[in-house]
Amino acid sequence: MQHSRIGEKYRTCDIVAEQELTRVIALVQPNAHRNEIAGFREGVLQLKIAAPPVKGKANQELIRFMSDVLGISKASVTIEKGITSRKKTIVITGLRQDEVSRLLELH
Repeated sequence: MQHSRIGEKYRTCDIVAEQELTRVIALVQPNAHRNEIAGFREGVLQLKIAAPPVKGKANQELIRFMSDVLGISKASVTIEKGITSRKKTIVITGLRQDEVSRLLELH
């Protein structure tokens, strides 16, 4: 909420900014030799992550890897569903779907 001053009175303005938001369904293979994107299969992103699925290490590495690939901050990548599953819904803020698809295919 932002306040703007008009004369001696304060007026409250609600500012709503639409964020660019993309959801990606991914199937993650932990304990891989290295982090890599193995492509898309039936609309699902196939990922190999080098960290073990212990105490959230694979999830942390997944977020780090995706942020590096997409060139965005780690805070812009979150796991919305599937914290304890291999199948995950990853939410990416700050990039449109076409941008995310292009960057993933380039990698």
